[in-house]
Amino acid sequence: MILRRFLFDRITETWMVTALVTILLLPLIIGIALYLKALPLFEIQNLPHLIGSSEWLPTDGKFGFWPFINSSMYVTVLSFIFAAPVCLLAGIYLTQFASKNLVRIMQPVMDILAGLPSVIYGMWGILIIVPFVGNVLAPFLNINSSGYTMLAGGIVLAVMCIPYMLNMLIEIFNTVPIGLKEASLSMGATFWQAVKHVVIRKSYPGIISAYGLGLAKAFGETLAVMMVVGNRVQITHNPFKAGYPLPALIANNYGEMLSIPMYDSALMFAALLLLVIILIINLVFRYFIYKTKTR
Repeated sequence: MILRRFLFDRITETWMVTALVTILLLPLIIGIALYLKALPLFEIQNLPHLIGSSEWLPTDGKFGFWPFINSSMYVTVLSFIFAAPVCLLAGIYLTQFASKNLVRIMQPVMDILAGLPSVIYGMWGILIIVPFVGNVLAPFLNINSSGYTMLAGGIVLAVMCIPYMLNMLIEIFNTVPIGLKEASLSMGATFWQAVKHVVIRKSYPGIISAYGLGLAKAFGETLAVMMVVGNRVQITHNPFKAGYPLPALIANNYGEMLSIPMYDSALMFAALLLLVIILIINLVFRYFIYKTKTR
């Protein structure tokens, strides 16, 4: 009996450790595979030129990724600006002020929104957001625009990320012990002061983590953004102009343009760039979390 329990414990521990090591090694394995596939590209262009150049002429062997990096960052930042305050305020309201009936209604709504395929968001963007940007917002600002812009991509991406970040923020706010808020109220604080100085302050690391994961998710979204962003290779800081994010580059061209020399390696390098940038985003937010906890 003792031997049987010992063997069972050893087997259980072994498969759990194996699963943990697999999860830890998976990003490294993916990164190495992408690097090896992108390696031929480094033989014709160095890394600074690949990242900093804006020349995109695959038939001439010129692969400048800066327009795609710029578009990805622009659309992601726009979506974050739209989604972050909405998620924070909605999370505070649903956990601190809303009735239980409203929370019961909102929970399945958020789950449905989080589970919708990205192509549905893309079609919604084409039917609603693109005409709104091109026919309403742009003329109101005396701007000529087709509607297929980075602004449209940012709005669609923000709507996609809201249920994802909001669910995390709700869980974070619900983990704050109610005794802390009650102690603040007993000392004469108003309800909002208790929420502001106790609930939100206690949730700082979780809020930063939710924002970091949402930002990383937004940076890698492909189909919905690709359908509304215009897909034009150019560098612009005008939200009413079209852009071409890195995920859209990979999705649009993989399989069709591989007859062009080095194009396969270029797309693999684009995927490697996505992986590295998302890794950097997560590391930066982990640092912010660490500094917040230290304070």
